Amino acid sequence: METLVVDHPLVAHKLTTLRDVRTDSPTFRRLTDELVTLLAYEATRDVRVTDVTIRTPLVETTGTQLTRPTPLVVPILRAGLGMLDGMTRLLPTAEVGFLGMARDEDTLQPATYADRLPQDLSGRQCYVLDPMLATGGTLAAALKLLVERGADHVTAICLLAAPEGLVAVEQKLAETLAPDHGATLRVVTAAVDERLDENGFILPGLGDAGDRLYGCA
Repeated sequence: METLVVDHPLVAHKLTTLRDVRTDSPTFRRLTDELVTLLAYEATRDVRVTDVTIRTPLVETTGTQLTRPTPLVVPILRAGLGMLDGMTRLLPTAEVGFLGMARDEDTLQPATYADRLPQDLSGRQCYVLDPMLATGGTLAAALKLLVERGADHVTAICLLAAPEGLVAVEQKLAETLAPDHGATLRVVTAAVDERLDENGFILPGLGDAGDRLYGCA
């Protein structure tokens, strides 16, 4: 699994304001939207395209357009919804699926409670939106589900990642996916922070992204 940390002054500037405890929910939502678009620009460098012939007002020329099937954008509920507009602004023709996951209190494993995704994702590129890659359990389960349905190129876009979470995702996928699955898996993030605290929060982090986006627990 490849990890790409987007090193850009505007990304760092917006992320710093997101981290600030004084940033209110409306500002947090706006900056998240802007930051996701910047991350998506880097995350879509490998989006599949094909040549197309068009006519300008002057001559015929060759251009580029997205191939079909179009990419699928998958926000993980609920906090991933705060990243959706920023992503679809860059990819307006993409389809959108929704995935709701929560930790089962008995098994402590991620359990799916909402699945609005195509059953067959063969040949699809997917972009998963999940603000915080902390312990990694939810993201690993989401990536596994997409690959098992046939997606062959899955990129997770996260505002922040913890080093423990990145390791955990890679390990869980190695343990649960067939060795010959053939999918390309990537994480694109604005920063990899120092560590997780004893409660599983990223440090220095920015708190609970869902609560800061929507103003309620």
